[in-house]
Amino acid sequence: MLYDFFIQPYESYSTLFIVLEAVAAFFGILSVWFARKNNILVYPTGIVSTALYVYILFISGVYGDGVINIYYTAMSIYGWYTWANAKGGGAELPITRLKKKGAIFTLGFTAANFLLFYAILIHTDSIVPTLDAITTALAFSAMYLMARKKVENWAFWIACDVISVGLYIYKGLGVTSLQYFVFLILAISAHFEWVRLYRLCLLYTSPSP
Repeated sequence: MLYDFFIQPYESYSTLFIVLEAVAAFFGILSVWFARKNNILVYPTGIVSTALYVYILFISGVYGDGVINIYYTAMSIYGWYTWANAKGGGAELPITRLKKKGAIFTLGFTAANFLLFYAILIHTDSIVPTLDAITTALAFSAMYLMARKKVENWAFWIACDVISVGLYIYKGLGVTSLQYFVFLILAISAHFEWVRLYRLCLLYTSPSP
């Protein structure tokens, strides 16, 4: 079973492809680790990973996630700028939570992206159009929320990672599936870490009695 899922598919891949996937997975995990630590290095390390995955995923026929990684790359540039140039003359962008209006927008944004990508993917040779569209929609919202330092970004990442673990096993990309499993563990841990940091931020910014 382990051989069928994680080793046999690589028999048809070139050495270069395998190396590129391993490098992309390594930088992807490193990027999520930095995100958990609320460290701006999440973005340069993430750009290396996502740029490589654009190539890997389109070659593998996972078009929705290929598009995700183009978006990741663009949003990483945006997030890098946003984190480094917060309002208030260069002060660090604080971790915050979504308010009602932001939550409604995010849910609508997610649903609209799912419908859009599903409508596109059913007309391609994608082997998993529904799951591809779901992970794409979740990741679009998660990346935007992370760029804005919203605690809720991790809920979207967790949902995306759960689906992606199975998706990449099915597709024959075992290394990437293992990467997403690590992502899942880190995302769960990061959620609690960001909640802790958010509460500390509230404590230090609350007016003295």
